Amino acid sequence: MSRIGKQPIPIPGGVDVKISDRLVTVKGPKGSLSHQTPTLISAEVADGNILVKRIEDTKQGRSLHGLTRSLIANMVQGVTAGFSKTLEISGVGYRAEVQGNNLSLALGFSHPVVFQAPPEIKLEVAGGTRIVVSGINKELVGHVAAFIRSLKKPEPYKGKGIRYEGEQVRRKAGKSGAKK
Repeated sequence: MSRIGKQPIPIPGGVDVKISDRLVTVKGPKGSLSHQTPTLISAEVADGNILVKRIEDTKQGRSLHGLTRSLIANMVQGVTAGFSKTLEISGVGYRAEVQGNNLSLALGFSHPVVFQAPPEIKLEVAGGTRIVVSGINKELVGHVAAFIRSLKKPEPYKGKGIRYEGEQVRRKAGKSGAKK
C-alpha cells in the first residue's frame, strides 16, 4: 500500500469538496480547482476527510495512488493558503516591473522582455529585483516561475541572471594569467 496514498486529506473549515463520477472539485476562500482522477483510482469524502483508494492493485494503480492523493492535497492547500515562489534578479541594470498583468524585465538585452502572466497568476515586484509569483494552482505557479527564470538563467562566471530565492549558483573561475 502506498504510504502517501493511504493518508487521509483533512478538509479545513470553509472548504467545500464535491466528487462526481471521477471529477474532484475543491472550492475555498481563494477560488476553485478541479481534477479528473484516473480510472484506477477512486476518491470519497468521509468524516471530514478525503480518502483516495485504488480500484485495482496493479503496478500502474499503485503508481497513481500517491500521485492522485498529493494532487488533491495540493488543491485543498491552494484554495485555502495558496502557493508562491520568489525569484531574485542579480546583475547591473537588471530590474523588473509589473504593468497590469504583464511583467516587464530589463535583462541586458537591447529591448525589454515582456511576459504576460496567465489570469490565475498574481505577480508582484519588490525593490525592482524580487519577483513573487503566487496563485492557487501549485503546478501553474511552478511553471510560470520556471519560465521567467529561463528568460535569463544565472550564468556561472558572475552569477548574473534570474534565480530562485536561496538557489546556489556554482561559480567558475575566469581566465587566469596573461600571455607571455
